[in-house]
Amino acid sequence: MEYRNSKSKERQAFSCGPKRRSKQERRLVHINIGLMVPHGCDLKPVRGKTLPLLTDPEIEARDLLKQAVQKMRVFYKDMEEGPYVLLYPDCSEVVYVPGTERSFTLAGYKKEIGKTYCRITLFVCLQKHFGAVNVNSESDSDSEIVITTRSRAEFSEADTVVFKPQNQSTPNNRPKDEVGAVGHSSTVNHEQIVISDSEDNLVKSTCYSKYTDLYAPCVEEDEEPVPVDFKTIPDLTIEEVKITLPDIITNLSHPIDHGRVSRFNISRSNVWNGAVRGFKRATYSESCDMLVRFTDDAGVFEDGIDAGGPRREFLTLLMNNLKDRPIFDGPAGQRFLVYNANGQSSFKGTVDLITDEGIGEALREIESAASVDALRESMLRHSTMLQTAGCLRHVNTLEEKGTIVSDYLRWYIIDRNSCVINRFKEGLSALQFLTALQLYPTLLVPVLCHSEKKLTALQLESLFQPDLSPSGSNRRIREGQTLGYWADYLLDCEEGQAAVCVNDVFMFATGLTSLPPAGLDPLPKIEFLDDSPFPMANTCSNTLKLPLLDSYNEFRTNMDFGIQNSPGFICY
Repeated sequence: MEYRNSKSKERQAFSCGPKRRSKQERRLVHINIGLMVPHGCDLKPVRGKTLPLLTDPEIEARDLLKQAVQKMRVFYKDMEEGPYVLLYPDCSEVVYVPGTERSFTLAGYKKEIGKTYCRITLFVCLQKHFGAVNVNSESDSDSEIVITTRSRAEFSEADTVVFKPQNQSTPNNRPKDEVGAVGHSSTVNHEQIVISDSEDNLVKSTCYSKYTDLYAPCVEEDEEPVPVDFKTIPDLTIEEVKITLPDIITNLSHPIDHGRVSRFNISRSNVWNGAVRGFKRATYSESCDMLVRFTDDAGVFEDGIDAGGPRREFLTLLMNNLKDRPIFDGPAGQRFLVYNANGQSSFKGTVDLITDEGIGEALREIESAASVDALRESMLRHSTMLQTAGCLRHVNTLEEKGTIVSDYLRWYIIDRNSCVINRFKEGLSALQFLTALQLYPTLLVPVLCHSEKKLTALQLESLFQPDLSPSGSNRRIREGQTLGYWADYLLDCEEGQAAVCVNDVFMFATGLTSLPPAGLDPLPKIEFLDDSPFPMANTCSNTLKLPLLDSYNEFRTNMDFGIQNSPGFICY
């Protein structure tokens, strides 16, 4: 009861209701930050380098620039040393709120442009690049900008508004030009932006086309700043996202330091045990590269240097092992996270601490079981209660009843308020993966979820490119014949006529059972052997070596044998 009262007081003290919220409290808002780089004589946003940023709506330009640069440097290790400047989408420096003489604040900018915070995108750019582009633009004799409609049709003058800011967003003065007539095309000075109320009559200038081409997530309109909630962001179609899946994967790999490694010594007979040892090692870091060494059944380390192949094979085997761990439940292909009390720190408590009479009686019944059969029957009767706490498991001895009761007491008093999903999200936050998942769910979710789609023979045949001998040579003739064997063998694997499947062949050659989202590097290739009757593979270079044999039956038999015996055998 004391514990219950203390928790009640904590909840009341930390209530976030409108009556208890401090007037001075400011709620953070979500905007987007990108990177501008020189492109010819202009600046251009870098695709795939736009990140979300949580910040104060009253923040000024100088502080926002510091936060933006810090966020970009954390995510992208290749960021050059500054100084940097903060830019609007039209490549002008953020100093004033556009159209006013007021110094920039995020809330003021949001109010002027009439957009939600989540649709605001600002950019950072090296000061030297920004200065160089300004010099080039000022020295250009032709300062006119041609503006045309997307449909190239005339639009009504009543449907357009010429916006003339009272002061430029930068302190740099630029020469003014006369405004041309409205029609198919017109010339305006640098201070004018033509805005159309009709989507069909959208007017795009050479400067503002950059902004309209940028991706900005659409959210429900809200006049007040609200905490970022990605549940309110609707799923985006691939056509709306100006970034590809390989771009996302490449960006996520930037923080990895390939000059340092975290070592993993893995036995193929117990992949999970070796993985746990490696991840728990004090020197392990997710920002380091992984160096994997396999041991065979005799405990001898396999020859070969990990240049990517052993690492891919280890992670594939680990994922296959992970789905069978007790932290997951549900049918195959539809597993979900559940709470598991095994392996947690010890806790001492008694059943008397439980105030719920039903739960207390159930625990006393388990505690007083006189035999293993009686213990199992009691656990079965109260299986729902035990499963909720992660304590339901098979028992072999009577002594395990004390552990079960102790695990339940620990969960009931301490752990039941913890959320397993939050722990999972903390793990996903490594290398900013959770951020990328929230920004691009449509692209990433399909590759993260289970799919029944399997590799096809045609995919593998087109993926592996042969390294052929000169045309007209005797060896080239044998290689051509072997390529025919290879195509037929893949069809047999797909149709179930061979001892292995197409995924097994891909695993043998690359250490993967499916195509990775970012593709394979280096590209898979086929070489030919005349000194071995069995296939060989180099998973680091994604090279499959096929034997040159005289008959297809011999080729298929030897391929089946080599692939089935590949772990620790002629596959390195």
